[in-house]
Amino acid sequence: MDHAEALLIGGRAGVGKTTVGWEVSALLRAEMVAHCVIEGDFMGQVHPAPKGDPRRRKIAERNLTALWSNYAELGYRRLIYTHTVSVLAENEGMFRRAMGADVRIVRVVLTASDATARERLTGRERGSELEHEVQSSARKARILDEQMPLDAVRVATDRRSVVDIAREVVGATSWLPSVSG
Repeated sequence: MDHAEALLIGGRAGVGKTTVGWEVSALLRAEMVAHCVIEGDFMGQVHPAPKGDPRRRKIAERNLTALWSNYAELGYRRLIYTHTVSVLAENEGMFRRAMGADVRIVRVVLTASDATARERLTGRERGSELEHEVQSSARKARILDEQMPLDAVRVATDRRSVVDIAREVVGATSWLPSVSG
């Protein structure tokens, strides 16, 4: 495979993006499929720079470009990238600039009910950010519903095992013929 491929896993906070991304990685590792994983939340963490500040987007793209360059130099061609809104069409350019214009992009949006997202966030957030995260999660769910590209695959996560969800997600990629969807 000469061209790069990116599996973008998006969805509201509390939907399980990171957990599912690592489980997809486990499925690929079990079959010796070369890939790398990037948690997109860490790519743009600069302060001060409020949400929406162009510096966040700029540093996120620069970091993705640098990391991908290192992976590609070592021969990697498949990327699992988890981030809330990575799946939106407005972010496609960042991946094309970082990974090459011919990158094949597979978008998967994980979904969860408000109750499920709140339960998961309550179990995860230990500091002062819980209510902010719950509100932000609901807002991002609306944005994703309104702006999700037509080629995005929706995967429900409520009352499902992580392994089952990951199998459905990897099935969207054709990276594992035995679970292709």
